[in-house]
Amino acid sequence: MNVEMVNPFLVSLMNVLSTMAQVEAIMNKPTLKQGDRATGDVTGFIGLTSTNIKGSLAITFTESAIIQIASQMLGEVFEIIDESVIDAVGEITNMVSGGAKKILSEKGYKFNMAIPSVISGKDHIITHNTKGAIVLVPFETQAGSLFVEVCFEG
Repeated sequence: MNVEMVNPFLVSLMNVLSTMAQVEAIMNKPTLKQGDRATGDVTGFIGLTSTNIKGSLAITFTESAIIQIASQMLGEVFEIIDESVIDAVGEITNMVSGGAKKILSEKGYKFNMAIPSVISGKDHIITHNTKGAIVLVPFETQAGSLFVEVCFEG
């Protein structure tokens, strides 16, 4: 997979978390994901298409990480993953993909985005619906881990 396609999502994620939730996310070493099981407790997922490329983005948060991020983002104290926290995951996913779409459009890639969906629960499954390799990038925050999965084919 082309790094030029992955980096905009990582840059956008760090920007969204720092500006919307005042959370610093430190990126760890990317790997290729094996299997379809999520590495966290709640995932925002969005598909992206262009005339010759199909892809998807998943952002998976551990419970501790998303509770802190949602609390700081929404100015409320959350203790569990409830509807407000799930809505925050969808909004973060939308903002990250929108930011990446802008960066990619400046490089000549034009994407259409689907509406984000959110999946929650221990050991949930993430299905990318593309034949490309899934790049998994772990991040650490003060409150816990989150994981970005980017997959493109074409």
